[in-house]
Amino acid sequence: MKCRENAWSQPSKHQQMRAEQAAWSGPARPPTLRDRWQAFGKSAALIRAADGLAGLIAASLPWSTTAPSIFIGLWLLVVTPTIDWRDYARNFAQPAFALPFAFLLLALFGVLWSDGAWVDRLHAIKPVAKLVLIPALLYHFSRSERGLWVCAAFLLSCALLAVLSWIVLLDPAWKITATASAGVPVKNYIDQSQEFTLCAFVLALPALTFGRNGNTVATAICLAVNLLFVTSMVFVASARTALLCTAVLLALFAWKHLSRRATLLLLAGTLAGSLVAWTTSSYLRQRITDVAVEYRHGREDISRASTAQRLTYWRKALYAFAEAPLIGHGTGSIKRQFERAATGESRLDAEIVSNPHNQTLNVAVQWGLLGLILIYAMWIAHLRLFAGKELAAWIGFVVVVQNFTNSLLNSHLFDFHEGWMYVLGVGVAGGMALKTKAKRRPAARLSD
Repeated sequence: MKCRENAWSQPSKHQQMRAEQAAWSGPARPPTLRDRWQAFGKSAALIRAADGLAGLIAASLPWSTTAPSIFIGLWLLVVTPTIDWRDYARNFAQPAFALPFAFLLLALFGVLWSDGAWVDRLHAIKPVAKLVLIPALLYHFSRSERGLWVCAAFLLSCALLAVLSWIVLLDPAWKITATASAGVPVKNYIDQSQEFTLCAFVLALPALTFGRNGNTVATAICLAVNLLFVTSMVFVASARTALLCTAVLLALFAWKHLSRRATLLLLAGTLAGSLVAWTTSSYLRQRITDVAVEYRHGREDISRASTAQRLTYWRKALYAFAEAPLIGHGTGSIKRQFERAATGESRLDAEIVSNPHNQTLNVAVQWGLLGLILIYAMWIAHLRLFAGKELAAWIGFVVVVQNFTNSLLNSHLFDFHEGWMYVLGVGVAGGMALKTKAKRRPAARLSD
């Protein structure tokens, strides 16, 4: 037995040969530049830096246009090394990733058949170009653990702005920039209203969840911050498009998250709150009654022609679309079409603009039915990311519905502020939703 044990314990000739080859093969291969780049991209510090910059974009968006642009550039520099390009390319089988790039390609090719000035053609590419950051954000936040931090940064920043809006209403000296409206510290009342509407509805689900779980303190905090946003819109400054969006989102919130009894209670509370707001806020009453005044007297007084202006722009845009319904007049052609329509006209009909204040018509004039198919397919694809009932799905759902609803009366997807709200909201919340779906797949397989 001893002899056998010794025989078994000795290495075979084949094993000896392999050991000798390993000994003569020299030191291990030094890491290549590609190996170092991949190791750098997987650095936890780099991922954290990308998350932090995304939070800075969100926090600065309510206050500035310059700061978010700088942080976006820095975010791209930091996030690029972290991307596994093969894995990233595989995601383009999903419409939510591919359609923003398809839209940009259409805008680039649309320059070739445009009849607009070259300055207008190149300028019209920029609003579409920002959409291609959505896939990068989706990819990054499907791996990151800090998506909610970015959402919280935007929420806290807007809450601070809401407090300042009340201060500015009482003392305009506190204004940060020279704005046209009372109670608006920076930018304009339209941007401010969109921010507050988004935050108010995003907070509605945590308030409901905390209330159902019996967490009274957290529920009270959510409701208090929510009330801050709502009262600012009712008494300080609000856009009428935000009021329309509020009605739509209330109905969808009830449909997605409330029982029939709770929906009736919400309806009763909304009616009561609306009555109180109407009777106590002269500002709100004036904003709503001005619609009829602007329609009746808009043609005589252009300074009070908001409603009449939109109707005129839409009519002219529809005529332009009818002239080139398949591929439109090309990228940046809207101003040229309005110049042609203004010939021989006066007052309101003679206005020349590059934005018809309707996202559908904005796209239709430039790229026709082909553009309309792409933009609506993109909205639908992004909406499908948020079919779940978790917080991330609700955040993304509100972002998409808000953008679509407001785009009936504006070109908000192409506007700087509202457009970046869409890009950041869909990218961050969509990445969180994709991560949740990925975690559920192994659990579903195990249960099968």
